Amino acid sequence: MASVGVGYDLGASTYSPAGRVFQVEYAGKAVDNSGTVIGIRCQDGVVLGVEKLIRNKMLVTNSYRRIFTTSMSSGLAIGGLLPDGRQLVNRARDEASSYKSNFGISIPGKVLSQRIALYVHAYTEYWHLRPFGVSSLLGVYDDSDLGAQLYMIEPSGECLRYFGIAVGKGSQQARVQLEKLNFDTITAKEGAIKIAEIIYQLHDEVKDKPFELELSWICDASNKKHQFVPKELLDEAIAAGKKAAEDDDSEDEDDDDDANMNDNQ
Repeated sequence: MASVGVGYDLGASTYSPAGRVFQVEYAGKAVDNSGTVIGIRCQDGVVLGVEKLIRNKMLVTNSYRRIFTTSMSSGLAIGGLLPDGRQLVNRARDEASSYKSNFGISIPGKVLSQRIALYVHAYTEYWHLRPFGVSSLLGVYDDSDLGAQLYMIEPSGECLRYFGIAVGKGSQQARVQLEKLNFDTITAKEGAIKIAEIIYQLHDEVKDKPFELELSWICDASNKKHQFVPKELLDEAIAAGKKAAEDDDSEDEDDDDDANMNDNQ
């Protein structure tokens, strides 16, 4: 990419002859280097999960988060550069507070997602700014006809609504797993456990750094308020995730044994 983008990657306002904006693509690479972030829109709410990588053994793990509350009924999960993500969280909180002050009602998820996306997109239009190195998952449960909603805002400013989506280093494999789910019947509790299973299965203990699982939800069980899942459910999800990872490793070992037997024959 470096040879192709020479001269065209010096600013986000410059297109290459092929119509590409390299600065935005580089921002996407920053997202791909972060831990996996997964969101599921369930029948009774939205669940967000993050593989929060522990980059230093001396780090106090609960001193930083990658899932934030942006309003009573919405939460934002960050994939990519955490400082950039915090800026988006502050912007989302300001938008939610301003809307509540001006109109007297909570900001609808569709409006909040579009306003965040417009803010992100503005940073791709000026040479003296750089794009946000963040893909964020916005979970909302409001009183509109849409009910529970899940949005993804990309570094380009594109914003789409999903039943299930994943970003980060394990996003491709995670999306394959998400496509197998029935989003019309899965509950928020089942979704939280499923996210844990996917993250633990994709995490490579040899190549990857240690991680801490973060789970939050906005659902009927939380009275349509964004909050981290109860400790009992988090422990259950972690146990299910570890078991899924062990089962996956056992299947891989069995496949290797079968392959070796075939080679010997």
